[in-house]
Parts: sequence; C-alpha cells; structure tokens
Amino acid sequence: MFPPDLPPITNKPLYVYRVLAKWFSFFYFGLSTIILITLVFPIMCLFFHPRERFKKYGRRLVSSSMGFFVSLMHFLGIVDMETDDRENFRNLSSKIIVANHPSLLDVVMLLSLIPNADCIVNAHLKRNIIVREVIRRLYIPGSPDFEDILRSCTESLNQGNCLIIFPEGTRTPRSGNVVVKRGAARIALVSNCNIVPVHIGGTDKYGLGKKDPWTGFNPRERYVYNINMGAEIKSEKFRNLNLSMPKAVRVLTREIADSIFPKGNYA
Repeated sequence: MFPPDLPPITNKPLYVYRVLAKWFSFFYFGLSTIILITLVFPIMCLFFHPRERFKKYGRRLVSSSMGFFVSLMHFLGIVDMETDDRENFRNLSSKIIVANHPSLLDVVMLLSLIPNADCIVNAHLKRNIIVREVIRRLYIPGSPDFEDILRSCTESLNQGNCLIIFPEGTRTPRSGNVVVKRGAARIALVSNCNIVPVHIGGTDKYGLGKKDPWTGFNPRERYVYNINMGAEIKSEKFRNLNLSMPKAVRVLTREIADSIFPKGNYA
C-alpha cells in the first residue's frame, strides 16, 4: 500500500479518520466553489466594474476562502501550515512566485497567503465543470501559444498582481530528478519583474502527491506545510549579462532551480 520509504501505520482508527476528513475537506472545497461561481460571483459582477476591478476583489475573496479552507483542515486535525513570512507574502506586488510542488494543496496554501495572486492554470482544467468558471473569470488559462500566455502574464504583473508558477509544471515526483521548465525565467526576463522563490517542506504528503491513491494519507502524522520565502532573484541581473535571450533564460532557470530544489536533484 505504501511506498517503501514510508513507515507502517501505527494507529489505524486515527488513520481512517484522517482519510475520511480529507475526503470531507475536498467535498467542502467542491461545494464552496460551486457556490462561488453560481451565486457570489454573479452578484459581484453587478457591483464591481470594470473587469479588472472585479478580478482584484474576486482574487481577494478566493484568497480569504482558501484561508478558511486551510483553517477548516487544521480544525479537523489533518493539516498545519507554518510560515514565518506571512506579512511578507501579503505585501508582495508584481513578483513572480516560483515554488516546488509536492502536493495537491500547494496552490491552496499560496493563494491563502497572497491576496493578489494570479496563476497559470492547466488547460485541461478548463473542461472541469467545478473550477472552469473561476479560471475564466480570475486567472490565466493555459494555452498552446506561449506568446499569448506571456502577454497575459506581463499584463497581470504590470497591474501589481503576483504570479504563482510551479516550474516543474506538475507535482514533484517522489523519486528521480525534477525537470525544471523555463517558462518562469522567460516571463521574468520579458516582464522585467523579480522572482521570489518559495520552498514548501514539512511532513510527507503521501495521499496528495503525484499518482498517490485517494485512500492514502501520511501513515504517522498530519500534513504539515512549512512554507519559506527565499532571497529575491533580480531579473535585471540576468538581462545585463550580455547573453542572448535563450542563454539568459537557461542561466536564470538554473538559479531558480538551485533556490527551491536540492542541488543535483533536477534536470
């Protein structure tokens, strides 16, 4: 049932409770999202104009909702979020947030901390009936045309929003090298915005990781998210190296990878 690097279950009733509490949490998440898109957002559209003003307050509402969701999971005894940088996250503006991606809840944690966060959403989620309206109204949908994404990201950053990017493009695998994509570096160099690396650590996230079963949970303890902000990476430094754009992107991507992954653990 468990990967070989995890210990066995020591308290089976508690383990079953945590799995059921996780299922309930995701049921609540889906239900509250449906309420937002069918009731709350249509009412907000009547009062917040133009569209960018609606997006601003819509994102703040989503951030508060995510914060409540994290608090609910904490109350249920399945998730703890720990960070020493809460106020620093709230005060970020026009920054590109790059983070590792060990679990399904990473974006929830970051959105709860950053009230003006924008993000690029996987294109396949546009077909998800629960979240597609939130994506369409508030965030940047994925597209096969990267130039289109680049324009949307630059526009959002210029408006003072922060952009959350997981450079892997998917959740971090339990083993093997991480493949770091170059999109975040390219966006930073084109938009001339700085990068804030964030490392998400804590306890093992089994049950929320890539290809983990829904019946899984950490066999010994709750999920703990240690979220730490690293030193800001200045994009201007890489623009002034007299390198071609492709080479500057590669060098900056290496800097990003070094800041959020163990050295030598990425490709």
